[in-house]
Amino acid sequence: MNQIADIVPVLVELLKPYNPENKTLNAETDIPAELNIDSVGVLDFIMEVEDKYDIEIPMNAVANIRTIGELANYVFNKLSKA
Repeated sequence: MNQIADIVPVLVELLKPYNPENKTLNAETDIPAELNIDSVGVLDFIMEVEDKYDIEIPMNAVANIRTIGELANYVFNKLSKA
């Protein structure tokens, strides 16, 4: 079973294409604010996360997720219920 701490580095890796300035990313990173990802980029990234973990993340959940840590927590909870 994945731990939240195991999920964060995977999300950071998936965010590399959206991080052209090579900012240091961690659980506290505010994805849309710090990476300036537009809505299409966010959707692409979320689809990559869904594919990686074979889960679905509904749009209403995406709207409430800001940080890498929050997303890792959401993924962890989805995997725990699977």
